[in-house]
Amino acid sequence: MVAGPAVMSGDAGIEVVDLAKSFGGRPVFSGLSLRVEKGEFVALVGPSGAGKTTLLRCLVRLVEADDGEIWVAGNAMHRLGGRGLSDARRHIGFIFQQFNLVRRRSALDNVIGGRLASMPFWRVALSLYDVWDLRAAERALARVGLRDRSLLRADRLSGGQQQRVAIARALVQESSVLLADEPIASLDPHAARGVLALLRSLARDDGLTVLCSLHQHDLAREYADRVVAIEDLGSARAPWPARQSM
Repeated sequence: MVAGPAVMSGDAGIEVVDLAKSFGGRPVFSGLSLRVEKGEFVALVGPSGAGKTTLLRCLVRLVEADDGEIWVAGNAMHRLGGRGLSDARRHIGFIFQQFNLVRRRSALDNVIGGRLASMPFWRVALSLYDVWDLRAAERALARVGLRDRSLLRADRLSGGQQQRVAIARALVQESSVLLADEPIASLDPHAARGVLALLRSLARDDGLTVLCSLHQHDLAREYADRVVAIEDLGSARAPWPARQSM
């Protein structure tokens, strides 16, 4: 990848410069640049196959971009490797469409999973969690409105509640950036609005940077601070205005 400045410009939580990615010779996007400010909730919209998921995965290096610069939470992701990359990923919460919870474990156990990278292996193996990790998980569940559901198994929760547990898991790792890949795709309309309202609150009230891919343009306009459309090959178009302040 290309060399760049030592730090990203301004006060961005996410900044992507001239990013390119192809699969099997087919370009997904090329020359893609995107900036998301700290504390901003940006919705990324576009048809299936346009590159939304690929972009989010490039940001955390789950997929390697072919070229360009990626800055997340002040870290030059395109330069990092090994321990440096692992440490940088701790500041990034990734929220998936399918929740990725351990269904037979409690909501609290699933949330503590966000702390595993900082725990000794023997504590993980024996489920012997430090009191501070337990308290952090309890605070995260309270923040997403599930304090009274903490001991319920994940498979006893509704889809919207399971997605809130997944968000709490990202919060407990002390993320400053949240990447959400179609987080409401499998939810009913009421639960979907609840999850988007929570993401908006985390940006506005907690100062997290949120980049969320969505198919629903109407909900994107209603809840996000900005909406960015990706064209068929993935190049970002100019952002169009979202909702007014509510």
